[in-house]
Amino acid sequence: MEKILVLGGTRFFGKRLVHKLLESGADVTVATRGLTADPFGQNVKRLVIDRDDARSLQDAARTQDWDIVYDNICYSAQNALDANAAFDGRVGRYLLTSTLSVYDFGPKALEEADFAPQTYPIVPGTRAAVTYQEGKRQAEAVFFQQANFPVAAVRFPIVLGEDDYTKRLHDQIERVSTGKLIGVPNPAALLSFILSDEAARFLSWLAKSDLTGPVNACSNGSITVGSLLHLIEEAVDKRAVTAAETDAADISPFGVPDSWHMSTAKAKQAGFPFNDLNDWLPQLVQKLANN
Repeated sequence: MEKILVLGGTRFFGKRLVHKLLESGADVTVATRGLTADPFGQNVKRLVIDRDDARSLQDAARTQDWDIVYDNICYSAQNALDANAAFDGRVGRYLLTSTLSVYDFGPKALEEADFAPQTYPIVPGTRAAVTYQEGKRQAEAVFFQQANFPVAAVRFPIVLGEDDYTKRLHDQIERVSTGKLIGVPNPAALLSFILSDEAARFLSWLAKSDLTGPVNACSNGSITVGSLLHLIEEAVDKRAVTAAETDAADISPFGVPDSWHMSTAKAKQAGFPFNDLNDWLPQLVQKLANN
């Protein structure tokens, strides 16, 4: 029975991942701050950690040796440095949840080589000192340059789902339905997305693969910001009120200045079957609108 530690696993796709790991028969331990209730009952072990406290992470790592560690809550060079030290000699494989945000905007479908953490300069620091993008870049750089164990970094785009605690898509539907202004700098910008259950399915599959290094994961296909708003307009039967320039509070969470979409050729070649975006996104929009 595989012994798996999930750092962060009590909400959104992390919670779905834990359910899939349990279904596979794994021995799962969930490590969080202990602030969010979970539905796993006696099926998991639990550890309370402070991810920004190196000693706390070391104490968790030393409870046993781990076949797999999933890290959903690594946001800085310091977080990664602490993990390298804590799990050195104690883990078979380390799976980091990273992000499309490590890439800059641009028209082409982004490939893993478009950001190379193996040569990216490491600047030690905490998450408070850097942007989300830079924190994730630093985390990848530390793992791929300094870790003594195999690492894969999953670069997810925006993850959507009914259970999205950030309510990004929910908010856009509410704004269109109530006629609130939405800032959309570039309606023609292409975006990638992934469904929360698909993200969990990919993470679960990754543990059984031999992939290492950065790996992109998103649904097949992309959609423009304008087309996404059109889906919402059809679902609520109302036109969106948009502007290219607005106050920061009104800018859409999908309001990017240029395209931001990925190629998943690496993962597909390894055998993972992604969902088609058109098979779930319109249905999700309609379900959220109905609710």
